[in-house]
Amino acid sequence: MFTFDTTYSSLPSVFYKLQKPTPVRGATLAVVNEALAAELGLHLADWPQATQADMFAGNLLPEGATPFAQAYAGHQFGRFTMLGDGRAIMLGEHITPAGTRVDVHLKGAGRTPYSRNGDGRAALGPMLREYIISEAMHALGIPTTRSLAVVTTGEKVQRQTMLPGAVLTRIAASHIRVGTFEFAAMQNNAHALQSLVDYTIKRHFPACAEAQNPALALFSAVASAQATLLVHWMRVGFIHGVMNTDNMALSGETIDYGPCAFMDAYSNNTVFSSIDDGGRYAYGNQPFIAAWNLACFANALLPCFHPEHEEAVHMAEEALEAFHTTYAQGWLAMMRGKLGLAAPQDDDEQLVADLLACMEQHHADYTNTFRALGAEEFPAGAGHPASAGNSTGAVSGVSPLFASPEFAAWRTRWQARLAANPMGVPQAMQLMQQHNPVYIPRNHLVEAALRSAEEQGDYAPLHNLLGVLAAPYTWRPGLEKYEAGPKSHERVYQTFCGT
Repeated sequence: MFTFDTTYSSLPSVFYKLQKPTPVRGATLAVVNEALAAELGLHLADWPQATQADMFAGNLLPEGATPFAQAYAGHQFGRFTMLGDGRAIMLGEHITPAGTRVDVHLKGAGRTPYSRNGDGRAALGPMLREYIISEAMHALGIPTTRSLAVVTTGEKVQRQTMLPGAVLTRIAASHIRVGTFEFAAMQNNAHALQSLVDYTIKRHFPACAEAQNPALALFSAVASAQATLLVHWMRVGFIHGVMNTDNMALSGETIDYGPCAFMDAYSNNTVFSSIDDGGRYAYGNQPFIAAWNLACFANALLPCFHPEHEEAVHMAEEALEAFHTTYAQGWLAMMRGKLGLAAPQDDDEQLVADLLACMEQHHADYTNTFRALGAEEFPAGAGHPASAGNSTGAVSGVSPLFASPEFAAWRTRWQARLAANPMGVPQAMQLMQQHNPVYIPRNHLVEAALRSAEEQGDYAPLHNLLGVLAAPYTWRPGLEKYEAGPKSHERVYQTFCGT
């Protein structure tokens, strides 16, 4: 079924511990990603559902699997900690029909040598949340780990209350993190650190091997990938919620969907995570935290940059400054796309800033504002809310904004800027549609789907939500509740990590 060719275990043994999953009492399939399974070349129809459930729970090891738990460290809310896979076990690296190498990872598979005081298990709700959000991110065109399956275990886990247990099968380009390099640096073992550098280059950035300074080239490649990822997050209003260094994958994929959420009303200060009391990982702070994490990565790599410490620091500072420039340029280009603007002009950044300030003042819905702008400015046509009889002013969460004199003044400037576009109106509209989704995983809808599954065993709301999110840029009649922001009694103010 799987075609395993695991290479991570070729690294020095300090980076992992062999560990089999702990069997569960009653594995049952909750949800399976058949489309992803087909991409991976897995023929699920060849296996009875009970066999699938046992495999995805860790009860049955597929042929060729060499399970292990990874060691890593991490700055968690700015504080350094030695960590590791405390509740996750790698089955191995699978080679897809396209020749792509991916990790197959069981989350919630039992205790490992890195569990500390943890139970090694996961609850059903958080695993289903990761399934929903990661698949939505994939459909939005954002680099992400994927979710192959969730199984219930027939056992309870203790959190604030007793909750149904579950195991998630995660597919990732790799699980090499900034924290993996922090762990390597703490070993005071030059061979181990260099081995990890060489392995990461070979696996993700092979062109760096030909650079004059491969380690510095690796850092720059990782920084560029993170800049691209952060621009995507900001484009759709995604808030990761726990951007610790152990949750930054060097592959440039979004990883570890814990207390994550999507912003409804626009505000740079939006926080959902129940453990982020100080707003460290607020929406508007994410680019700065990414730079902070990259500084930790650079610090771990200093011995590989240059034998002289001061020169190594200078090289790291220059490379980190490039991240800030790349992100800033990418963010502005992205915002131009959201507004249908081409051929950059000097005042574009101010135009964007004024709109965002106006949106924040009027608590305008982030997603719906940008979609409504296109429908308001351009003639109604197929695939636009206006064509179904919805006036843009009625789109959830934007009416007060559109009625304000501040917006009217801004709109006049925007229309003048559109008129200066080298492209025509249809092309500008198309650009906006490519950058602005109609449907995101609204927090209140996600929570409702999770409650239905956890409390009633009813997965219909989850499957319905997944079906809508599979085509997030295509407006469809009859899906108004998925487009609308939450009513006052539906608002979600906190999301939880699940550990």
